[in-house]
Amino acid sequence: MRKSYSKNAVKVIEKLDKPTKQRIKASIEGLPDGDVKKLKGFDGLYRLRIGSWRIIFSFPNKDEILIEDIDPRGDAY
Repeated sequence: MRKSYSKNAVKVIEKLDKPTKQRIKASIEGLPDGDVKKLKGFDGLYRLRIGSWRIIFSFPNKDEILIEDIDPRGDAY
């Protein structure tokens, strides 16, 4: 599956420290596997849990994953 990133997601990734950045990128490469749940109240959005970080993503096309946002747990919802 092809993965694309929103501008906001790219900004967050660039600001992270190296170990966290590597952990998040490795988990994104493994999508759609992992601790993934559909978000209630948001049509077509899913979240991937990586420790205290949440990755919000969607499937705009059958063969594409769009990383919408990356936030700490308290700010994600």
